[in-house]
Amino acid sequence: MRTILRIFLFVTGLSLFAGQLMAQNENFRDTKLGVDERVAALLKQLTLEEKIELLGFDNQGVERLGVHRYNWWNEALHGVARAGEATVFPQAIAMAATFDDQLINQVADAISTEARAKYNLAVARGNREQYMGLTFWSPNVNIFRDPRWGRGQETYGEDPYLTSRMGVAFIKGIQGDDPNYLKASACAKHFAAHSGPEYNRHTFNAVVDEKDLHETYLVAFKAMVDAGVESVMCGYNRLNGEPACLSPYLLQKTLKDEWGFKGHVVTDCWALEDIWLRHKVRPNSVVVTAEAIKEGINLDCSNMLQDDAMKAIEQGLITEADVDKALAPNLKTQFKLGFYDPQEDSPFYNLGAAEVHSTGHVALSREAAEESMVLIKNDNNLLPLHIEDYKSILVTGANSGSLDALLANYHGISSELVTFAEGISKAAGPAVAVQYDLGCNDTDTVHFGGVWASGMSDVTIVVIGLTPVREGEEGDAFLAEHGGDKKDLNIPPAHIAFLKKLRASHDRPIITVVTGGSAVDLSEIQANSDAVIFSWYPGEQGGNALADIVFGQVAPSGRLPITFYKSFDQLPDYESYDMQGRTYRYFDGEVQYPFAYGLSYVTFDYTWKQAPAKKYKTGDKISLSVTVKNTGEMDAKEVVPVFISYPSADRMPVKELKQFTKKEITAGGEQTISFEIPVWDLAKWDESCGDWKVFPGDYEVMVGGDAKTAKLSAKFQIK
Repeated sequence: MRTILRIFLFVTGLSLFAGQLMAQNENFRDTKLGVDERVAALLKQLTLEEKIELLGFDNQGVERLGVHRYNWWNEALHGVARAGEATVFPQAIAMAATFDDQLINQVADAISTEARAKYNLAVARGNREQYMGLTFWSPNVNIFRDPRWGRGQETYGEDPYLTSRMGVAFIKGIQGDDPNYLKASACAKHFAAHSGPEYNRHTFNAVVDEKDLHETYLVAFKAMVDAGVESVMCGYNRLNGEPACLSPYLLQKTLKDEWGFKGHVVTDCWALEDIWLRHKVRPNSVVVTAEAIKEGINLDCSNMLQDDAMKAIEQGLITEADVDKALAPNLKTQFKLGFYDPQEDSPFYNLGAAEVHSTGHVALSREAAEESMVLIKNDNNLLPLHIEDYKSILVTGANSGSLDALLANYHGISSELVTFAEGISKAAGPAVAVQYDLGCNDTDTVHFGGVWASGMSDVTIVVIGLTPVREGEEGDAFLAEHGGDKKDLNIPPAHIAFLKKLRASHDRPIITVVTGGSAVDLSEIQANSDAVIFSWYPGEQGGNALADIVFGQVAPSGRLPITFYKSFDQLPDYESYDMQGRTYRYFDGEVQYPFAYGLSYVTFDYTWKQAPAKKYKTGDKISLSVTVKNTGEMDAKEVVPVFISYPSADRMPVKELKQFTKKEITAGGEQTISFEIPVWDLAKWDESCGDWKVFPGDYEVMVGGDAKTAKLSAKFQIK
């Protein structure tokens, strides 16, 4: 009996021990624990080999622990990309042209809703392939400092403040506001000073002094970190000799020590390979791997860390503790996404097929495209067209039926893409004779179609310009002559020759729509057109949005988020990262169209409600308000920018955007709009002491208009 009791107690104790051990092994799934505790618990259960495997973007997971295979590489620049059916919103540069950060937040929220829905559907059928995940390497908040850069279309333009506002709105929409879970993970890229050239981006050394770095190139990244962005991607380039993905200055001093970044750092794809193989600033891949892990790289978009981390440990360059420190932020992101929780705990668990390319999201894409298009010219108020006055319309031009001109780069795919020709035809209705003719291609400057039809039509709508095969990322823009970059401001000469042929053949109205993701030469276009609209790459609803503007369903409200120069000859050398002479902030010469330029179908009158005070101190706030009246006959949205000019001093900007808003004002109505700008927001980097400083002197605030012409202005002093 005593023996049986002993056996019972032994077995019971063994069972209790086993249960405790199992509980200990599984406590990383205990949702009652804090995220950091759960990360630590999971790290304890992983072998060194498993930890190293998880440092790569495409990893096999750890099936014995239920840690599934996961590919971190996903894109969502203007919609869930490369993952099948999804709503395609306007390209990033077009969304910047809306000057409407609340709209951009709604767009990003819709993107993350579709991302969650697609993820749920994919996982349910065991599909864990690339582009089906929840960690999105968007947005691109590099500064579009030079119009030659082909990837400028991916950015929010040339201004750090506009980029910051748009970027923050985007990441908040992607990541959501649930207190316990990320809806998806956003990423600020490419850190830092990475905005061309494309042709040598794998070897390029961006030389930037502290003033330009702090006042221009780091501003948006700081705003993203302050807003809680989950990830930051380091770039291919070197910065002042240091590879961006090994830079103690960027990754430790700036990102973590000064800004307090708590998320994970991912490399641009195969950027670590560049460091030893192309930059040639380290001897081999093992040394790069060790330095990357020690300097703060958490996730590698290649297989280098997976291949070489164990070798680095064996050579005594790093320890397992270094690997743990590198891996922990990645695991934390996954916990925040709910990867290790019961599915039903997620507030996004029930999102499914009904949320992908929903009616509401399609309508939002159309609204964003409408707000992004910029009316450049409108002679004799030709637009909007009153359809009852027109019996025949020709839609023509190389891009009038182009899908590429809608989609831009890093795009999804929609089953309901609406080309410009389709949008105009549908809106005009069955009682109007709408014709379509390609008209021209990109190369033939002699042979054209549609000329006779144009002369016989009441109005011709010509769609010409660039597409993503002529400007974009290295390799993707395969028809660009400089690795994705532009050699000049020209669109294909055949497009201009076709437009001139149309103009010479008759005197009936011609409306020219220009596609592109950057500044182009509009001089001959506007000279041969009665009206000009810059449409960017407007997404899947581009055709409907154009029709809404052309036929006056909405008034155009887009503004240029970049300067349209007259020639590249006005700019410094492309490889120079000095800001002097670049963008509206530092270039005061004559331009085609200035930053924030854009016409409407109505006019707006501005009056001071409260002008700023005459004098301020550093701790004060500049308060002002204006009354804006719509003097037209239709409701319209108005962008109200606030620029500041600075005291005359070396390297001061000509002026800078410091606030903006966008308001819809009814026909004949008015709104009073107030702004508050902390004086400290006018601080500039003081090179003598290496810190921010508000410089005393004479300032001016300019409200409304664009970077060249204000509606109201007032001078003030800072003591």
